[in-house]
Order: sequence, then structure tokens, then C-alpha cells
Amino acid sequence: MAPTSQVSPHPISFPDPLWRVFSDRVMGGVSSGSTTVEHVLGREALRLRGTVSLENGGGFIQVVRSLVPPGGPAFDATAWDGVALDIAILAPGPYALHLRTTRTRAPWQFFAAPLPEAEGWQRVFLPWSAFAPRSLRVPLDPVGLRRVGLVATGAAFEADLALASLAFSSGPPGSGVT
Repeated sequence: MAPTSQVSPHPISFPDPLWRVFSDRVMGGVSSGSTTVEHVLGREALRLRGTVSLENGGGFIQVVRSLVPPGGPAFDATAWDGVALDIAILAPGPYALHLRTTRTRAPWQFFAAPLPEAEGWQRVFLPWSAFAPRSLRVPLDPVGLRRVGLVATGAAFEADLALASLAFSSGPPGSGVT
């Protein structure tokens, strides 16, 4: 069974051409990353691998997906309490989930929630309150979501992370409410 994401009104299957990788090279850094769709620890997943380097003021690789079509209205996620995801940490991080909204106009503005460092597959629920603003002075407002990103950032390391599912959720995994 293919992994799915429910980050829009319709489920998304991997490989999905809307997921794309980019790194700090857009600002002069030297980090590099790539994605594949493959079986990871018994599950099909989108896998992000690469080298995060702090050289030249860099320090990130990420795989991102727009939640709305180009020029379309922002995605209103106020019906949910946060984001649930199935991830496998395959090499020590740090890793985070980033959200961009109608309020994040500059490339260095986003809302970030750290991902747990435990290795292997885990179900994670990130409530809206877990997302801290970066280069912003406003809290996350889930009414205006535009993009989601899985990010390896903040240290020099070899990143390896897999995503099997991502969904807006009304409660923690296992709560029976999604």
C-alpha cells in the first residue's frame, strides 16, 4: 500500500510531483539533499537524505509541498488541532516540520515544530501550539496555511528521514479522532 498524505482536501500518494527538495544553496550554502520513494523499515515512504553543512551561512535541506495551487486561496486547517505524521528517523538530526502561511512572506519566515529524536517508525502529533514562529512576531494561525516542509536543519550532519503519512488531525495518533 502506498503511503499517503492528507495535507489538502484530497489524499496525496507518493510519489507526488508536488513534493520537491531544496536546500540552503538558494542562499549560497553548500548543503545537498535528495528524495526517493522506497521501502523503509517495512513501509513505503518518501525518504529525504543528504548532507547538512553550516558553511557559507547555510544549514538546511528540506522536502516541501504546497497545500494550495499557485495563486489559490490559503488552506484553512482550523477544523483540526494539529498535524499527525508517521516518520522514521534513520540518522540523528535535528529535524523539524515547517509550515508557511499567508503571514510568511520572506523565505526565512516560517513556523517550526521540532520532531522527536527517537529512531525508527513513530507516529507523531504536533498541535498548532508546537509551531514556533521564526523571524515573525505572530503565532501560527492555521486559517492561512500555504506549504508544509520536512526539514533537516540546525547542525552539520548526514540527514536521513522518511515520511509515510502526513495529515491534519483533531488529536494525537491512537486517539481515534482524525
